[in-house]
Amino acid sequence: MVQLPRFVHPRHAASLILWRQSRSGQTEVLMGLRAAGHRFMPNRLVFPGGRVDFTDRLAPAATELRPETRIALQRRAPPRLARALAIAAARELDEETGLQLGGPAPHLDQLDYLCRAVTPAHHPMRFNARFLLAPAEAAVGRIAGSGELEDLAWRDVAATRALPVAPITGKVLAELEEWLSLPAAERPGRGLICFRGHERRLPEPA
Repeated sequence: MVQLPRFVHPRHAASLILWRQSRSGQTEVLMGLRAAGHRFMPNRLVFPGGRVDFTDRLAPAATELRPETRIALQRRAPPRLARALAIAAARELDEETGLQLGGPAPHLDQLDYLCRAVTPAHHPMRFNARFLLAPAEAAVGRIAGSGELEDLAWRDVAATRALPVAPITGKVLAELEEWLSLPAAERPGRGLICFRGHERRLPEPA
């Protein structure tokens, strides 16, 4: 009897991409290396992030999401979950890097929406991940990793192509470069993008 593979429902997750311009004008992002013992993406450079916890749905914030970011998050999530995704991104930033998004109660109005990615169906661990952005100056504190991410550092986006990043991370970095190439006034109107496996979908289905 042939045993069919078990379908794993993807867990809701969020990552926060902190970005800045170097003195030479290159874009840099804060990334760290997942330890070899991790089940998901071991030995890969990633952005701070993780799955949504139940407490994220009730956590306070210093400021709320701007309308365009809230609407983008709600495209594939009810309002309470959409806000929880933003809270999760800020919480994971604090837990994994020691930096806070504006303060102990996060300033959600600093967040922009970039894209969404769903882990392919054949993987034993799956995430429905949203990638959010914030400028480096929105973060306060000093980088002090918890041990979950090693070798935390600001990395030149162009140089990451030669580093150990997962294919989806490379695609997200390409989306970041495209987002940054747009005038600030045009960024909120950029089409919502979703990656399902290696397939890029634009616009994302409602």
